[in-house]
Formats: sequence, structure tokens, C-alpha cells
Amino acid sequence: MIRALYLTGYFDWSLALPRGVTRFEVLGGVLAAVGATVAASCAPPRGRAGPTVAAAADLQFALPQALEAFRAQGGGPLRLVFGSSGAFTAQIEQGAPFEIFLSADAAYVRRLAQAGLTDGEGAPYGRGRIVLFSPAGSALKVDPQMVDLAAALADGRLRKLAIANPEHAPYGRAAREALIHAGLWEGAQSRLVLGENAAQAAQFAASGSAQGGLIAYSLALAPEFARRGTFALIPESFHQPLDQQMALLRGASATARAFYAFLQGPVAREVLARYGFVLPQAEGAR
Repeated sequence: MIRALYLTGYFDWSLALPRGVTRFEVLGGVLAAVGATVAASCAPPRGRAGPTVAAAADLQFALPQALEAFRAQGGGPLRLVFGSSGAFTAQIEQGAPFEIFLSADAAYVRRLAQAGLTDGEGAPYGRGRIVLFSPAGSALKVDPQMVDLAAALADGRLRKLAIANPEHAPYGRAAREALIHAGLWEGAQSRLVLGENAAQAAQFAASGSAQGGLIAYSLALAPEFARRGTFALIPESFHQPLDQQMALLRGASATARAFYAFLQGPVAREVLARYGFVLPQAEGAR
């Protein structure tokens, strides 16, 4: 059985919130994201939580399904924790007891490998994409070139736009790059609602806390989000590639090593592909 947790990091309520966003909206987004993850999972037998897997928030729906398949084949229990890749990297550098790390940015795995904290250089598990998402009832129309987003910024239809925090979340950096590419960054900055990670940004976009958002494709494909709005896939040329990498951490157990190998096999690859995680070489061949 699977146990999944969702980490949003610490939030200081004394800090200023984004314009127009209430504390209740922030807390609601966090709790809804927690519920979505935990509701799809089951607690392991008492005392058998297993090794801890630190995973980028864009995997919150795909990875539990891969772990279910691993367990169905006789694999041992593991504990899934989702959050910001940048935050996890800092925690691992400080000695956090994770055994596998799946990062939304391959650079974080390289950084840990150079510090001698991983077992080898790691392996790619997919290339992330971002989408422009519009929740049900929003006046924002979605299109790949973000033409209506530009119009909505100009005419006042868009008051809040959700993205992940670009300071430590790879999807936030990709969203910022896409807005810069489209010439919209200056106009959008004052209307941004920043999620701690990709999943929280998606929750803000889908909950109606914002009129739209630039969110992870893998989350937009999940039924929990797909039924709550519409989306358009942003061209990859609008941002740097979101090449994603996983690695075993130093001292990983046999169970963690078995799951790491399973994630590179055909069963897990099929699960990941359903959520848009196509390996770069496979994507180029299509």
C-alpha cells in the first residue's frame, strides 16, 4: 500500500500576501492539494512506511500510480513526499533522509551528484511542459500563443495569474520565461499569485483563486484538474527545456534501488507517458 504526503514548505503568515489573495484562499489551496494526494493513496501497514521518495510536485498523480504497479509486482512499501525540487535539494544537502529524488530540473540532481550525495549521475524520467489553464467560469480564453492572456491583461479581465514560485520551482521559472518570451512579464508581475510548488500553483489556478495560470502539463492532464477547466499547451520554444532527472541518494536501501530500477522500465514508463512525461529522445522521434 502507498502512503503519500505533500510538502508545501513553511509559510510565514506575517508576510504580505499577493494582492487580493486572502489567507483562507492560500490555506484552502494547500489543504485541497493535500487532500487530492492523500485521497488517492492508502497508508501502509503500521511500521512499514518504507524508504522515503522525494518527488517534484508535478508527479503528484503519476508517481502514486507507478508505485501501485510496483507494489502489485511484489515491490516493498515506500513513502512518497511531494514538493518543490529546489526546496528538496536544500533539504538533501542538509541531510534529509530521502533515498530517491525525482527532480523537475536535472540541474538539481547534477548539483547533488557533484557534492557526492547521490549514487551515480542519475537517469532522466521525462521532459516537463507547461500549459495555460483557465478554470471553469473564467473569462480568460486559452491558446498556445497566449494571445487572449495579453488581451485580458490589457482590458482588466485578468486580475490574478497563478504560477509556481520561480525562485525555487522549475515550473515557475518556465512560466516566467514563457511570459517574457510573449512580452507579458512586466504587465503580469503585479497580478501573480505564487504557489510554493507546481501543485499548489495548479490548485490556485483551478480553484478560482485566479482567472488562470501557467501550470504543469502533467497536472492539467489529471482528471482532478482536467474537469475543472480548459488548457492549451505552451510551445517548448517559449522556455528552456524542463528536463527532469531522478537519482538514488547515497546509502539507498534495496527497496529504493528496486523502485528506482522499476521507474526506468516499461510499466512505469507507460504510466509516466500518460501524464506527459516523454523522454527527450522519444519526443524528438515523434
